[in-house]
Order: sequence, then structure tokens, then C-alpha cells
Amino acid sequence: MANEKILYERDSVFIHTIYEAGNEDVLIGGVLYITEKGGEVIVEWKPIDEMKYDVSKKSTDQDWAVIDAVGYKNYTRTTSNNSDTAVSLNPGLKPSHNVKFNIKDLQSFKRPVPKGGWCYMIFILKNGTKYPALHFHEGGSKTFMKKLKEYIHIRKSTHDSSLFLIKEDDPGALSKSFDELHLFKESSSDLTKKFFKTPYDSTLSGFSKVTNFLKDVLLVENAQPKQRPKEELADILSEDLPGVEVSQQEPGFEVVTRTQLPERKEVKRDKPLDMDQWKAHLNNDGMIVNIDKLKAEIFRGGVEPSIRMEVWKFLLGYYKWDSTFKSRQEERKTKVDDYFRMKLQWKSISAEQEKRFGVMKERKNLIDKDVLRTDRTNPFYAGENNPNLVVLYDMLMTYCMYNFDLGYVQGMSDLLAPIHVVMENEVDAFWCFAGFLELVHLNFEMDQEGMKKQLAQLHTLLKLLDFELLNYLENHESGNMYFCFRWLLIWFKREFSFPDIMRLWEVMWTGLPCCNYHLIICCAIIDLERGVLMDSDFGFTDILRHINDLSYKISQQDTLNKAEAIYKQLSECKNLPQTVREIICKESDQSGKGSTHSSTLKINGTELADCHNGDANSENSFTGMAISSPDDSSIELIPDDGNELPVYAGY
Repeated sequence: MANEKILYERDSVFIHTIYEAGNEDVLIGGVLYITEKGGEVIVEWKPIDEMKYDVSKKSTDQDWAVIDAVGYKNYTRTTSNNSDTAVSLNPGLKPSHNVKFNIKDLQSFKRPVPKGGWCYMIFILKNGTKYPALHFHEGGSKTFMKKLKEYIHIRKSTHDSSLFLIKEDDPGALSKSFDELHLFKESSSDLTKKFFKTPYDSTLSGFSKVTNFLKDVLLVENAQPKQRPKEELADILSEDLPGVEVSQQEPGFEVVTRTQLPERKEVKRDKPLDMDQWKAHLNNDGMIVNIDKLKAEIFRGGVEPSIRMEVWKFLLGYYKWDSTFKSRQEERKTKVDDYFRMKLQWKSISAEQEKRFGVMKERKNLIDKDVLRTDRTNPFYAGENNPNLVVLYDMLMTYCMYNFDLGYVQGMSDLLAPIHVVMENEVDAFWCFAGFLELVHLNFEMDQEGMKKQLAQLHTLLKLLDFELLNYLENHESGNMYFCFRWLLIWFKREFSFPDIMRLWEVMWTGLPCCNYHLIICCAIIDLERGVLMDSDFGFTDILRHINDLSYKISQQDTLNKAEAIYKQLSECKNLPQTVREIICKESDQSGKGSTHSSTLKINGTELADCHNGDANSENSFTGMAISSPDDSSIELIPDDGNELPVYAGY
């Protein structure tokens, strides 16, 4: 750092990331600096190569900001006699890990209160750039903030106690504003000095001119304000404002009231379902004893990775909830044959046939491109000539034969990949994927009506939950909620790391606590970012950039806690608007007809609606037991000449 003056220096500042193969934490160690050079003050974090850190010294179970899921190329784990586990801190840096900025460009930063772990800070620049969280393993964050305050003005957000905003005092801008408004006779430069000394006396007479101007121009003497007819006003309010009630009982009066939501209470989640709990739910025949209780446990804590291969098959309709060991084994044989029969159909299409089968050729080309760029940073799909890519391709092509009408649409490969990683079996992964698409197929319809409806429903929910925030979004051209499009399309797949999206999905697959719970999860994420969006005064472009930059940085635990708290807040509301009741399938007292859920249960005293049931409409409810050996089928596949593995175009 030649010719630079070091104003602050702190080592043991780490970036935390995830090693996907084993859902293990990778720590990148470095030193945080504040330096001054040429009158410019710079904040920079520099990594230190080949450091090692003993993670057993402090609990790693904390609210970490998930930074990325792919920093594992040089990852190694070692053990020693002195510690349980040591983590290599040189996992291969990426551009997103380069933290360096001029403090003049700083818009805000987050510093959450530590909850038994290390304090961390996240910096957000004026252009929307959001850096990965820097964790202070040996303290020093308060000293860092104190040093920053010597050069910039910092104030705490009124919306988010963990958010700190950078406030600029610009006398030049104030003078320019005075000049343009022509409010004062004095020169603006003299007035500005006067303003800072005696702001009230200096501006009272000047600002009164604005009031007079408004009176003269906007208000016509003796004019009566125009009003809409009462009936029209009532229609507008009742249609556009969920939670608003209009009463016209008294002649000449209209009383407009807004639904008051109860206080939102904090929620803490349970531990994941483990092997012992899972076995306790099965009787001697392998039948699940208490389906509702099992779903509730999965909703409250998720599933341990070791039993996902089995549990996911129930959640995705592959197994019937009331099936037995024997019935699952028998039915699975049928499903193996069904899969390979459909696979043979597309594999036996000749080149001449394909020339006259435009739709199939188009879908095949699209799958070619998508498979080559789907989760290639995950070890399961990494590297050249990876056979798992061939299997991924085959399953997507086979789905085109299973569902001719829908076929393949971009984004489907994102939904299949995590299922494939968990199942490690082509047939099982395919049928679970087919069950998943039964839940989200409307997202991929050509007319996009399903997506439009969900965006409108999200708008309705946010209008009730946080009208102030929605008003802000609408005033910044974001009221259409298009920035949530990717979230809804592929169920947050690109917003969370691989381990986190698996946990999020299995919670949503339970169908609890209500219909459209994914919309409440959207509201939870927006609520978590509320302070940043509003206090940073982000415009349309900034909002899009900020939401896009959240990819792989959203806390899954915070999101699920917030979402459940929001649902409980809605469920405890006595006069919930009908439009909102319909979105979350909370039936009104007089009607149970047309409900999309099959049962209700309670968790911690809150009634939950089971939105989908594995037994109902069971065209895609399949039975069978997990089989680790390769599947045999009575259907003979045509081998590719001269190739051990099937090869597809472009691979």
C-alpha cells in the first residue's frame, strides 16, 4: 500500500460461502482496511492466501448471509489432533469477493445484532452493488463504524434497526435549490450560511411564498371540489384496496376503515425430521401412521439430507401416503417400464422423422442448450463428459413425451437438477420431477396467465401487509411486481444456495400452512429488504439490480421464519378481506365448496390448510421403494453405436 495512509486495519475478517457437495462451510480469511490516498478514503478487504481456521472454536450455527454456492475449486478439509475440523481458506476467489469502494459511493450498510455468532456487515453502494457479508471473527465492527463516522454521516434506518444509511450534507445542492425556486432576495450562497445558523428565521418568510403560490394557482376562489359519485367511490375502494371497507349507512357520510392486522409475532423453527422420527411414523407394513403430523413436522423443520431420497417421494406424489412396503415395490416396477417406454419413443425417432417434427426438434435444441448451463458449478454436474448431464438430458426429453402439451420450457431444468442430485436415480428423479411440475405447470404455459395471476395476487397480499411499501414501489414503477418474476417461475431456485433451496422446497411441498404459500415467502423476502429499498430511495432500475444481486445471498432461515410469522398474522386477523382469504384458501364461514385443500391441522395453535394431498387426483401419485441398484426394464432401448453412454447433439 505504497503512498497510502492506513486509517484502520483489522484481520480475521472472513467471507463465508458454501461447499455444495457436502453442504459444508468455506471461510475465506482476509484483512479489512480503511486507507486514504490523494484525499480519497477507500474501504478494501484483501484475502490472505493459505490461511486455516479452526471452526470448532466457535459455533457455526448462526444467521450467516449466504454469499455464494460455488467457491469450492481449491477446497480441502483437514483434521488435526488439536481440533475437530479445519477448513481451508483458499477456495478460489471470484469477482464477487473483491470488496473495494470509495466511501463517497457508499449508500448504506447492514450490521445485524449478533445472535450467538459473529457480527457481520454488508455494504451497498449507490449504484446498487451489494458486496458479500464480511464477518468479524475477533470483533472490531464497532471500531470500524466509529472510524467511518469521521468521514461520513451515518444514521440508523427507521424501518430496519440493522440498516445504517449514509446521509450527505450538501450546501451546494441546497443553494442551487433556493436559486431555482427564487424564494429569496439574498444570494443563495449568503443565505445558505445564514440557513445553517438560524434555519427557522431565515426560511420562514421565504417558504411562505410557496404556500401563497399554491393558493393562487391551485385553489380557485369559492370553487367546490369535484367529487366522484358515492357508488363509484365505493366500487373503486372495495375493488382496489383489500382490507378497506366502505360504509354508507348514514346519509351524507362515508366511513372508510382499513383492516387492522394483529401484531406480527416472531417464529422459531424446529429441527429437521431425522431418521428416528421418520421410522416412528411407519407401522410394520411401512404405512405412514399420522400423515398430518408428519407433514407438520416437515413444514416446521424440513428433512435431514440422509432421508430426503425417501421422504421427497411422498411429498412429490411418487408414493401414495397410504402405501405399504409391498405395494410400493410392486407399483414401482410398473413405473420403471412406463418411463423406459416413453424414453424409447423419442430415442427411436429417425433423422428423417425429426425433419418433419418441428416441435420436437425445437424442444430438443432448447434442452441441448439448457442442460449445458444448468448448475455446472455443482460437483454433481461439473466437468466435461459428465454422465449425469446425459441423464439430465434424457429425463427432460422423456418429459416431452410424457406431457406433449407442455413439452419443455426454459427453467424446467432448474427444477429437475436438485431432485436428480438427491435421488441419484433416473427413474425416481423423473417421476418426482413430474410430480413437481403438477404443482407449478401453470408457470410454464405459453399464455403466461398463471404468472400474471400470481403477480396480481402478490400485489394484493402486499397491499394488505405493507401498504406504505407497495405505495413506494408503485411510485417507482415497480408496482407490477415484475422483479419477483424469477422467484415465482422456478420457485426461488436461483435465489438460494443448493442446500437452502432443498430445505425451502421440501417445506413448500407439504402444502402447508395454506395455498400459495410461495407468495407469502415472496412477501417475506421483500419485507427483509424493505429498509434497503425505501431508505436507499431506489428507483426502478436500482430495485431490479438490487433484487437480482440478492441471488444466493438470502437467508433461508430468516425467510422461513418471516413467512410463517406473516401467515400467522393473517390467520389471526378476524376480518380478513375476501380477496386475501381466497388467495390463501382460507374459506369463508358459509362456503367450503371448491376448496383446493383436503384437510386442516394445527401447529402451535394455528390452523393450517393442507393445500395439496398426495392421495387426491393421483394420476401422478406413484408407489414403490427406493432401489439403489440400476433399474431393469422389459423395454429394450436402442443403443447408440460406438458409445457407452447415450450422446445428444451439442454435448
